[in-house]
Amino acid sequence: MSILSIALAVIAIFTVAYLVYGRVLRREFGLDDARVTPAHQVNDGVDYVPTTLPILLAQHFSSIAAAGPIVGPVLAGLWFGWLPALLWIVLGNILIGALHDFASLTASLRHNARSIAEVVKEEMGRVAYLSFLAFIWISLIYVIIAFTDLTASTFVAREVESGASGGGVAASSILYLLLSVGLGWLMTKRRVPLGIATAIALPLLVFVIWIGPKIPITLPDLPFLPAAKGWAVMILFYCSVASILPLWMMLQPRGYLGGFFLYAMLAIGLIGLFFGGYQANYPAFIGFTSTKGLPLFPMLFITVACGACSGFHGLVCSGTSSKQLEKESDAHAVGYGGMLLEGLVAVVALATVMMFAPGDPTLKKGPTEIFASGLARFANVLGVPMGMAMSFSLLAFATFVYDTLDVATRLGRYIFQELTGWEGTRGRVVGTLATLALPLFVLLTTKEQAYLALWPLFGASNQLFAAMSLLGISVWRARTGQRTLYTLLPMLFILTMTLWALARFVTQGGVNAIVSGVMIAIAVFLIVSALQVTTSRRAPEQE
Repeated sequence: MSILSIALAVIAIFTVAYLVYGRVLRREFGLDDARVTPAHQVNDGVDYVPTTLPILLAQHFSSIAAAGPIVGPVLAGLWFGWLPALLWIVLGNILIGALHDFASLTASLRHNARSIAEVVKEEMGRVAYLSFLAFIWISLIYVIIAFTDLTASTFVAREVESGASGGGVAASSILYLLLSVGLGWLMTKRRVPLGIATAIALPLLVFVIWIGPKIPITLPDLPFLPAAKGWAVMILFYCSVASILPLWMMLQPRGYLGGFFLYAMLAIGLIGLFFGGYQANYPAFIGFTSTKGLPLFPMLFITVACGACSGFHGLVCSGTSSKQLEKESDAHAVGYGGMLLEGLVAVVALATVMMFAPGDPTLKKGPTEIFASGLARFANVLGVPMGMAMSFSLLAFATFVYDTLDVATRLGRYIFQELTGWEGTRGRVVGTLATLALPLFVLLTTKEQAYLALWPLFGASNQLFAAMSLLGISVWRARTGQRTLYTLLPMLFILTMTLWALARFVTQGGVNAIVSGVMIAIAVFLIVSALQVTTSRRAPEQE
């Protein structure tokens, strides 16, 4: 079967969903540009900054579309075949994931751009709020650990296809971050118009991709600190700096440039699919049980998380994007449209599995290398040399991870400050260090590529967090006399799949079993609290 025909069908379905169902949700949630958004109401120049749609969409898109929509689809395609993964990406995205992101963004707008946890606090009370914070903390810890480990593993690759080394990717990554700081300085301090600043930055971005492999940066393997763990420490240090700096200095320009990486990756992927003549050589369906003994139900729905539905997106929507929305109608493009774009990233990632026949040596590599190898073949259709194409693909992957890591750290800092009331510079610094302490400990004391062991529970915690976010949003809509059908039915489906998966982890013992048991207990408590609040006439207890 032609991969092109599959890609065209997905693009058509997503376009119709954006124009039809997206507009239905826009009316249902009552978006109104006459309302002044929190970005304009507060406008503190640090966290609340009115941002034009092109910049905000690029930043939001790059923040949510990290390693998740790449690693998850690749693993699910390998384990179960490409058809189950594709169906979940398309249907889950339209009916659950994009709805979740849009609803989280809108709910935050209606609550003065506060986080989804603060929405739960206002609607369900302080005890539910504290329980919800525990969910967020677990989710962020798993995000930071898994994605830092993924990036560090990429940086220590001794040699990958066509000579694109991990050290070259590391060098390009560092130059990319410095370029982001320079772009932020140009636009904010020098008042250079966006078009001119972009015209300056994009050629430099191409130069960064080209020069990195020529000046590789490698860390030595020390007895007390292997190279991979050294990179992990450096990545977490970057996260700490990015979390404290003002948005204009790092997160916004980095997200803007990262958006171009994503757009370029999508363009290369689609051009490769359109003109490469690739066929779906990998099996469409392997069976209801993978070769690793994993059942299709419920494991598919937690393996492919970010490409179809992700609770982390709710944190981005309510933690950073809602504080920058220039007008309410932009929530349609940022919330619903941004998730559909991530679905396309997931489809391109899945195609890098579909193009290879069973038994191909490429499929024995890790998900990062499989994705990079497939994307490099797509770029080769344009005549790009395989070496540079591989460098671009690996740098794009690292960029996606950076975009999520610094946002996740900033969100953890927000949660700390919300919980303690500790404002100002000292609050930002202490909140950042508190967020990164546990990931640093875990990454220094566990073996390399721990992300493979963490991925199932990362996916489960991510999906359960999405379900709990939809639960809180449903309570808000019920208490304000709005219909809950649009949020309640998706919540019930993803809740069922996730609790099913967590119950399997509990029976397997170990640390994951303990964490799974805690998450199940918190979920049950929040469900009971939601029922009590919606069936009672009294307001939730806030103290």
